[in-house]
Amino acid sequence: MNALTDDQWQQYERDGYLKLGRLLSDSELAALQQRIDDIMMGRAKVDYDQMLMQLDGGGDDYSKISPQTKGFKGPTRNYRKIEDLEFDPLFLEFSRHPLARHICGRVHGPQTAIKCMRAMFMNKPARRGTVLPWHQDRWTGLAPDPLVTIWTALDPCTIDNGCMRIIPASHRKLVNPDDLSGFLSKEQLAALDESTAIPLESAAGESILLHNWLLHSSNVNDSSQSRRAYSVCYMDAATKCCESWLRSQFNVLFGEGELTPETLSSRAST
Repeated sequence: MNALTDDQWQQYERDGYLKLGRLLSDSELAALQQRIDDIMMGRAKVDYDQMLMQLDGGGDDYSKISPQTKGFKGPTRNYRKIEDLEFDPLFLEFSRHPLARHICGRVHGPQTAIKCMRAMFMNKPARRGTVLPWHQDRWTGLAPDPLVTIWTALDPCTIDNGCMRIIPASHRKLVNPDDLSGFLSKEQLAALDESTAIPLESAAGESILLHNWLLHSSNVNDSSQSRRAYSVCYMDAATKCCESWLRSQFNVLFGEGELTPETLSSRAST
């Protein structure tokens, strides 16, 4: 699939999410699965010093998650998060899928340059994982909010292994507009009607288009199957970045000066 139909687009605008089906062939999926394992185990030829890496460890208490810092934390499959994967040729190539270009063009205009806000691996290791409380994706220091994410399952994602839960149509307004963290307050959590939530169970290789304001959460992994996923957040290249914690430069994925596997290779050789 390289473009959405009008009916699919209307469904996405109504619900805040849309299942896109499999955008990866079997061989492409296997290559990404192997690459992320190689990155976690320290076998990949990547610049670990520029990668934000976080070990799993929060369990049922999100406040106890491990810190997110640059650099390798040792060979283990128990990473929770790895960011800056647009600097890996395989993940970059998938991030630049023609359907992603089409979707960004529908949201921001076909001539708008698009940057990568983050290209991120998320993991719930077998019998581990961390609860992710209900929230909308927002970031301090970015204006306006990035709105488009394409999330791809690298493993089967089920209720047992902590698949994402969402509340359809909750993207239409900010639940807590004054809190740029995006997380709900205790009072808002108490008032939330979780009976309207649905699990986004997904087959390995399946992608889902998500509006960043869609309320979502996930539980720990109670199964022997890991729950690995790759998530790319896209934003208008004109987005203003106004806080020091943000990196100084975001890479263009679509438009003039776009980052490609070829330009990555040329950078590595200089």
